[in-house]
Amino acid sequence: MIEDELRRAGVRRPINPIGIGWAGPTLLAGGTEEQQRRWLPGILSGEDIWCQLFSEPDAGSDLASLATRATRDGDEWVITGRKVWTSYAHLARWGILLARTSRDGRPQDGISYFVCPMDVPGIEIRPLVDMTGEHAFNEVTLDDVRLPADHLIGAAGDGWRLAKVTLANERIALSGEGSLWGRGPTADDLVTRARELGLDLAPTQRDALTRVWMEGEILRYLRLRLLNAAAAGRGPGPEASVRKALADEHGQHVMGLAQDLAGPAAMLAGRGPGGIDGAEGEEWSFGFLYSQALTIGGGTSVVQRNIIAERVLGLPRDL
Repeated sequence: MIEDELRRAGVRRPINPIGIGWAGPTLLAGGTEEQQRRWLPGILSGEDIWCQLFSEPDAGSDLASLATRATRDGDEWVITGRKVWTSYAHLARWGILLARTSRDGRPQDGISYFVCPMDVPGIEIRPLVDMTGEHAFNEVTLDDVRLPADHLIGAAGDGWRLAKVTLANERIALSGEGSLWGRGPTADDLVTRARELGLDLAPTQRDALTRVWMEGEILRYLRLRLLNAAAAGRGPGPEASVRKALADEHGQHVMGLAQDLAGPAAMLAGRGPGGIDGAEGEEWSFGFLYSQALTIGGGTSVVQRNIIAERVLGLPRDL
């Protein structure tokens, strides 16, 4: 609802998606009052950009198998390990970090949740350039990075519970009605643009345009269900996985149809539906390339369907 009102007023939130969508809700759920006072204002103002240090080269979808270590040394924690696909690490001032503080019990039991400053000694950031030609992803190496003890969120070993809070909010943040994880053009934008340009649509294109519009409406109603749950004091549940699984494919459908409507112009960078060029055309052509990542980032579509199968449909766990 807040997003709707901001959009109507032409106001954009600070470009700080991981801070606002991931870190902030987790600090509210597990941080102390002092930690919330320290970090939340900079998140909301956009002054402090945040990144997420979860995935590892050998622990992507199987997050519980992460190997980054955190060892207590007096009033500090010493962190050693590698993280990958870390969006905006090169711009971030802070990162939310999962590290293993114990190997006792289940793998999930030994994970702890930290806030990591990104400018301390021992951090090396290597850029990963994607097919759009842009650099958003990074590989991050942590070599004996020292964090103050008060950068631990919650208790040692409680990181898996807090990680689930982060991931549930991530699925919500990455499942807006718009393509490109809710930050790109919507199906309504595509319908409006096709009408404004007076495109002569084939019957199959009209059907496809109707389908993406319907998908957008379904996502909007699912968002209202999540908002009602939040208003009733319930946290995001497996329905967030339903919405993300649908939203990721919807984004690819929107951008794929835009390329189809662009015709031969789609082979040129910076051209959108109807052959539009300039900044708007760049948004559409860039979006088509970027949309290929939607069903992978933020929890793959396969993982989301496993969650739906197990927690919604009650099917046996996928071994």
